[in-house]
Amino acid sequence: MVEVLVDDFPGSVRNALNLIDSGSQHTDDIEGYVFDGADGSQVAFWTCPYERVSSEHEHPFDEYLIVAAGRYTVTMEGRSIELRPGDELVIPRGVVHGGRCIAGTRTIHHFAGHRADRRQSGTAGALG
Repeated sequence: MVEVLVDDFPGSVRNALNLIDSGSQHTDDIEGYVFDGADGSQVAFWTCPYERVSSEHEHPFDEYLIVAAGRYTVTMEGRSIELRPGDELVIPRGVVHGGRCIAGTRTIHHFAGHRADRRQSGTAGALG
């Protein structure tokens, strides 16, 4: 078996057609890509090139996240939960949460509903 280590999401994920509009993000200066499920759910892949704070927000659906690289600290219900590569967390619907990432953090999120809109075509170039 051949093991291939990566330090970025593959180009098939980073397709400019799936780039998340900055207005759909709660963190400045991050790059995200969204994919839609047949059931109305979404999966998003985010890369945080700089240390950033995610503003507090809530969703009317559950959120599942896993850290692929770096470190992401989720704040919810008065506590901080530090997540490292491979760590998983479920944020129940209606729970106010925010977060903080270090530079180089990559996360994958599944939302049990529509969470993010794509950037309108013509406003983004290919990012890889």
